[in-house]
Amino acid sequence: MTNLEGYVEHIIYRNTENAYTVLDLSVGDGGEITLVGIFSYIDEGDYIEAEGEFIRHPSYGEQFKISSYTVKLPEGKEAMYRYLASGGVDGIREATAKKIIKKFGDDTFRIMTEEPERLAEIKGISIKKAMSIHDSFVAKAGVRQAMMFLQKYGISNAMALKVYEKYHDQIYRIIEENPYKISDDIAGIGFKKADEIAEKAGIERHSEFRIKAGIAYALRLAIGEGNVYLPQRELEIKASDLLSVGVDEVSSELNDLAVNREIIMRKDEDEYNVYLPQFYNMEIECAKMLDALDLRTEVPLEKTEDDIKRVELRTGLELDEDQRKAVVAAIENGVFILTGGPGTGKTTTLKVLIKYFIVHGNNVMLAAPTGRAARRMSEATGMDARTIHRMLGVDGSTESSADADASRRFAKNEEDPLETDVVVVDEMSMVDIRLFTSLLRAITPGTRLIMVGDEHQLPSVGPGMVLRDLIKSKKFNVVTLEKVFRQAELSDIVMNAHAILHGREPKLDNQSRDFFFLGRDDPETIIQGIIYLVSKKLPPYVKAEAADIQVMTPMKKGMLGVEVLNQRLQEALNPKESWKAEKPLGNGVLRTGDKVMQIKNNYQIEWELVREDSALKETGTGVFNGDMGIVESIDPGFGNVTVLFDDGRRVVYPGADLSELELAYAITIHKSQGSEYPAVVMPIFSGPEILMNRNLLYTGITRAKNCVVIIGRREIVDNMIRNTQEQKRYTSLAKRITEVFER
Repeated sequence: MTNLEGYVEHIIYRNTENAYTVLDLSVGDGGEITLVGIFSYIDEGDYIEAEGEFIRHPSYGEQFKISSYTVKLPEGKEAMYRYLASGGVDGIREATAKKIIKKFGDDTFRIMTEEPERLAEIKGISIKKAMSIHDSFVAKAGVRQAMMFLQKYGISNAMALKVYEKYHDQIYRIIEENPYKISDDIAGIGFKKADEIAEKAGIERHSEFRIKAGIAYALRLAIGEGNVYLPQRELEIKASDLLSVGVDEVSSELNDLAVNREIIMRKDEDEYNVYLPQFYNMEIECAKMLDALDLRTEVPLEKTEDDIKRVELRTGLELDEDQRKAVVAAIENGVFILTGGPGTGKTTTLKVLIKYFIVHGNNVMLAAPTGRAARRMSEATGMDARTIHRMLGVDGSTESSADADASRRFAKNEEDPLETDVVVVDEMSMVDIRLFTSLLRAITPGTRLIMVGDEHQLPSVGPGMVLRDLIKSKKFNVVTLEKVFRQAELSDIVMNAHAILHGREPKLDNQSRDFFFLGRDDPETIIQGIIYLVSKKLPPYVKAEAADIQVMTPMKKGMLGVEVLNQRLQEALNPKESWKAEKPLGNGVLRTGDKVMQIKNNYQIEWELVREDSALKETGTGVFNGDMGIVESIDPGFGNVTVLFDDGRRVVYPGADLSELELAYAITIHKSQGSEYPAVVMPIFSGPEILMNRNLLYTGITRAKNCVVIIGRREIVDNMIRNTQEQKRYTSLAKRITEVFER
C-alpha cells in the first residue's frame, strides 16, 4: 500500500448514489495525481491523506485507487489560504482569503469557528457577511461529519445527503432515539433499512417506535399489492409476523396510532378496516368530486338522436342500438362509463361521440394512462391524445417524503383546472386511486368525464380497482358493449379472447392466421422457441421489427420469468459487440440498443421531445411506471444513459437513477396493460394458482394486434381458463360513492 496526501484540485466525476469519485490531487511537488475510489464526502480544496495503490486504466492511464482516506483541516497559513481560496466556503474567494489569513494567521480557523464577529474587522466584511462565512464554514464541517457518521449505518452517499439536508444536526438524536422516523420522512429509505439502523443503534425489538413503524410498513406493503386498506385482524397478523412480536403488542400500538390520526380505522359491517390517512381521504374525495360532476343535461331525445345520425353520415360510421345508446348516455350525463371486450365497437362509438361534441362546439381532451395507450387512442380517433400525466402537467419541483401524497404532483388541479368541456379517458382499468384523484381534482363541475375500458382486464398496478368500483357502485350510467362485429369475427384473437372470458375452450388447432399454440414440455425448449419466434419467424410474418414483438410472461422469477427471459433475449437480439457501450444493471448489463422499461414513477427526471413536424423543442419532467423505450447511448465516462421512449421523449438518466430501469424484451402480463403490440408471445408453463387465472390469460391475449403465440403446456392453459380465482384487493371506493350519493 502507498500513502499520498495533498489538496483536491478538481473533482472530475462523482456518482452521487454510490460516492464513486474521480479527482485530481495536488501533491507536495506541484504535480497532480488522479485518484479514484469511494469518497463519502469531499470537496475541492479539501486536504486529504489517502491510502491505496497505483493502477493503470486502459483508457485513462495511471491512476491511484484508494482503499481509505481521511480529510484534515489544513494547518499553517499557506495551507489555510489554499483551502479558503478554493471557494468551498461561501463568501470567500482569493482576495478575501488573503485578507483573512493576513489578519489572523495560524489562528484563522479558530476565529471563524469561535469568534466569527471578528471577521468584520477586515475591510469589506460586514457583520452579516461574517456570520454567513461562519455558517458556511461550520456547516461544511457538519456535513462531512454527518456523512461519515451515516456511512457507518450502511446509508448510501446520496441518501445520507438527503438525510442530512432534512435533519441537519438533529440526525444524531434521531438515530439514537427513533431511526424509524427516517423511513417516514425520506423517500428511498424503507422500514427494513431503518430497522437495520435501529439494530446497530441499539434500539430494542419491542420498542414502540419499531412496532408503529412496522405497522405503517405493513400497510405500505399492502398498498404495493394493490390494496387501499387492510382489515384490522389481517394487519395485526402481518405486522406481528414482520416484527416477530406478539399480536397484542401490535394491537396496542395500533390503537395509539389511531388516536393520533396516523392511521384511520373505519368500521364497515362487522370489522374495522385500517387505512393510511391519505388513501382513506382519496376515496372520500373521489366520491365527492364524482357527485359534483355527475350532472344531467336535459336535451330532447329526438333532437339528440337526429344529431347523432348526422354525425354518422359525416363520418361514414354506422352505430348499432347499443352503441347509439352509449352516445346518448355520454351526451346526457356528466359522468359516463363505456365498457366492452375486444371487437365490440368501443372505438367506433368513441369516434362518433367525440365528433358529436366537436360539432356542437365543445373542446375535447383525450387521455390514457400510458404512452402506448395514448398513441393507440390518437391513431384510432385521428385526434391528439396524451398520457394523463402529461395532460395534468407533472410538477417535479418538490421532493416527496416516503409517505407523500403522489396525487399532489400535478400542475393542473382544483386551483388551475383543465380548460375543456369534455375529458375522455381510455384504458380506465389501468387507472389507480392516486391518478384518479389527481384527474378529478383538475376537472370542474360542468365538464363531462367519459371513461372507456374493459372491466375484465387485470386491475391497475397501483392501489385500487377504480373502474370496477365505479361500476360496482351502480351510481353512474354504464353501457356495456357485448356484440362482436363481423369484421372482428374474422380475428381468432378476438374470438378466442371472448371464448376465454366466458369460460370456453379457445380454438388452438393452429389453422388460424393470427392465433397459434406450440406445445412444449420443458423450460429450455420453450426459451429456444421464444428466441426463434421473436428473432426469425414473427418479424416478417407481422411486418414488424423484432423489438416491436413483445414476450409476456405471468411471473418475474423462475426459469420462464422476466429476469431469465430478458437475459436470454438480450443475448440473442442485442449481443455484446465491441462498439456497443455497456453499463452494469442489476445482475446483468445494460447495452446500447436494449429495450427497457421504467419501473417506478420519477417526477423529477427531465425529458425533451422534438417533433418531426416542428423545430420547437418541448421539455418537461416525469417518467412513469410502465413507460418503454430503447437505449440510444451510454456515456462510458460519466455513466449517463440516454433512452428514447415510445412517445418520442428523450431522457438522460444519471447513474443514480438507473435502478429505475430494467430490460423489457420480456415483461409481465400485468405490465402490458394499456399497450398493443404487432405480435405477442406468451410462455404458459406453470405458476401459482392465484396468479395463473382466466383474467391474466385474457389480458395477455388482448394485447396483441396481429398475432398471438402461446408456447407451453395445453393443460395449464385449460386450467387458467377454469380458474376464476383472483387475488383479493381491499378497496372501498364503491362504498364511499354510495355513502356520498345517498346523503
